[in-house]
Amino acid sequence: MTTPTIQNVPFDQLEIGMEAAHERTLRAEDLFIFANSSGNMNPMHLPEEDGDGDGRPEAVAPGMWIASLISSVLGCELPGPGTLYHSQTLRFIGRAHAGDALTVKVRLTGKGADRLVTFDTWVETTGGSRVLEGEAEVYAPEKAMSFKAGEVPGLTLQRHVHFDRILEMAEPLAAIPTAVVAPEKPDALAGAILAAEHTLIDPVLVGHAERIAEAAAAEGIDLSPYRIVDVRDHALAAQEAVRMVRAREVAALMKGHLHTDVLLHEVVKRDGGLRKGGRKLSHVFVMDVPGLDHLLMVTDAAINIAPDLAAKADIVQNAIDLAHALGIEQPKVGVLSAVEVVNPAIPSTLDAAALSKMAERGQITGGLVDGPLAMDNAVDIGAAATKGIHSLVAGRAEILMAPNLEAGNMLAKELTFLAHAEAGGVVMGAKCPIILTSRADDDKARLVSCAVAALAAHASGMMAAVSGEAGA
Repeated sequence: MTTPTIQNVPFDQLEIGMEAAHERTLRAEDLFIFANSSGNMNPMHLPEEDGDGDGRPEAVAPGMWIASLISSVLGCELPGPGTLYHSQTLRFIGRAHAGDALTVKVRLTGKGADRLVTFDTWVETTGGSRVLEGEAEVYAPEKAMSFKAGEVPGLTLQRHVHFDRILEMAEPLAAIPTAVVAPEKPDALAGAILAAEHTLIDPVLVGHAERIAEAAAAEGIDLSPYRIVDVRDHALAAQEAVRMVRAREVAALMKGHLHTDVLLHEVVKRDGGLRKGGRKLSHVFVMDVPGLDHLLMVTDAAINIAPDLAAKADIVQNAIDLAHALGIEQPKVGVLSAVEVVNPAIPSTLDAAALSKMAERGQITGGLVDGPLAMDNAVDIGAAATKGIHSLVAGRAEILMAPNLEAGNMLAKELTFLAHAEAGGVVMGAKCPIILTSRADDDKARLVSCAVAALAAHASGMMAAVSGEAGA
């Protein structure tokens, strides 16, 4: 894309009556940027803070943000580069809100000594209704000059709009009955109760009743609305939770304060477990990465240490199934390796190529699978083009399939701690989704993990089966 050139109009070429205008749509992002740069944290101006149902308009634009638009016209168009402010008067006669299309206009009304010029200035919404008017005095540039726009670094906001969408998708659904195994520490219990308060899950607390009560007391939680199944051994608690799934009493499992291996040992038992058609279990991180225009899923970073080709096929299928539950009709799966060419010396490239062919032959269904892909050309179209890779997945991957647990875990944590991504996720491949949360998760990550499980349970029919059993 060609970088535009900005040119000015020197003082001696300015004529009374000259005008310039610029159009700008007010985005929610603009309000967050202004709040951070100015220090004005007035909740009236923050889109996600002013949703209290008090009847007032949402996210009113700060007056000085609107005023700053005038300087963009004076500094970039008329007179343009080289202009310096002397004074500006402002009269605020209306309000603008996130989503409004604004037009900023200036008209030259006078020329004075020392290159001092005067402009009428105003900002109006679509239809010509003014929200701001005033007068600017600026020192016009003496000589013609121009420069290339686009030299200023861009900004990436730490917002997680994709997680907001997941929570919105889960909001109208019935809360899924969920066996929470050993919620015997405050953080483990609080996450489950938070999800219950947001009507994502209907928790059944399975574990040591006295320890659960102690955790509740520490957090100030009232346990009276919730069923508690007193099981004082972690392995037996996991066994009871699995039994509840098989009996269609609950539609999901949630890990509390116990080792993941203890819970999954009961899940994968051939007799009395929750295996689904012999498929391998795998964990899927669902990640909201600031600046990325879609959800990103990373698998498997938590269960399968060094999966073989058959296990990788299950891992990919599990992730595709979850993507469908999250509203992605044909997810794009990038199978990662260190390079994007098949190299017999790098076994993960052979597996990636085989997985791509398996998808072509219908052995993996519901998504587009391509590999091997290096990380750069899996997520960046420019990098893929540079390497001469032409596919519907390269540069656009929505699911990243790691070659092993180490690579997947490092990738997920790098995105979380370096790219400021939020991460939630579940275990797929069993008869019900399994929610694995970490002590490091914040409230939003815990909620999203439960929302993802709720969407998966409803999409798989598990919730319907439990509801039907309850109805019977």
